[in-house]
Amino acid sequence: MRTVLYDEHVKMNANIVDFHGWDMPLYYESIIKEHMYVRERCGVFDVSHMGDIFLTGSGAEESLMKLFPSDISKMKEGDCLYTAFLNNDGNMIDDTIIYKFNKEKFLCVPNAATTDKILDHILKNKTNNCEVKNSSSELSCIAIQGKDSVNIMKNLGLKFPDFFKFYEEKGMIISGTGYTGEIGCEIIIKNNEAVNLWEKIVDDLKKIGCGPCGLGSRDTLRMEKGMLLSGQDFNSDKNPYEASISFIVDNDHNYIGREKLLSNQKPERIFRGIIMNEKGSFPRHGNLIYDESGKEIGIITSGSISPILGKGIGLGYINRNESKSDTSILVGIRDRKFNGKVSRPRIVP
Repeated sequence: MRTVLYDEHVKMNANIVDFHGWDMPLYYESIIKEHMYVRERCGVFDVSHMGDIFLTGSGAEESLMKLFPSDISKMKEGDCLYTAFLNNDGNMIDDTIIYKFNKEKFLCVPNAATTDKILDHILKNKTNNCEVKNSSSELSCIAIQGKDSVNIMKNLGLKFPDFFKFYEEKGMIISGTGYTGEIGCEIIIKNNEAVNLWEKIVDDLKKIGCGPCGLGSRDTLRMEKGMLLSGQDFNSDKNPYEASISFIVDNDHNYIGREKLLSNQKPERIFRGIIMNEKGSFPRHGNLIYDESGKEIGIITSGSISPILGKGIGLGYINRNESKSDTSILVGIRDRKFNGKVSRPRIVP
């Protein structure tokens, strides 16, 4: 599958890779260079592979209250909310952002690899008087991230949205959201208007020495900020307490998986960050974590180099009693163990 911006990526000599069935740019020039665009000034991402599922009707809010551990009724019109779909065991199927237009219209944005699974989950569990429409093939999404995104939006003649708020203008849905830990926004737009918007943004970025960014830098950016990656940091096998996002749970209503989740609020292992101490030690998914005596105490689920720290970093699950920040640990990489320390999931402040 390809987004409508695929030809634009090819024109810019992007390195294209298969990402869950989508031909997407991994990088244009280099992952580190594109990472620094966002941390220092601004970059733009094609995230049109993400899903777009609308729920409408008098039963829309009731359906979402059943589907999520978060209390959707507390959302105001124009709010965005980060939360997660749970299975009957209280484990996360996927994380998502919810947009509330009004009490009878909501948008869910699931991850690319799980859109079909989430659509099926919604259809099986929605209440009466709730219509569900998968608009994923009709819409594109462009993410402008970094402090200069304010100026880029100004040049486009668009108001910069408040954090986790959204508004509609000229058929676009413009939200103060992102996956980089920086100030930024995401623009959901009709497919036939996406190329023109992309070209304008890229032209403006070139004027300040920046440009488009691929999935490679999106991954390193989110890792530095401790953001979960669906299918890698969890895969229907971790609950919000394990994943250190208990803030999404509001137990004052009934939702799928509630009873199981209530019985597992203090799991044995929790999601934490890892900072490596030795040069050339870059953790990878599946690497084991050990205490200083060599006892296994956890596992890495995401790992790379941090361009900001100039060190290897990782995210993963570690025994609760070994999870305090600055605790010394070892990570098994290839055939030896490397020194590191525990941090909060948000590794780079």
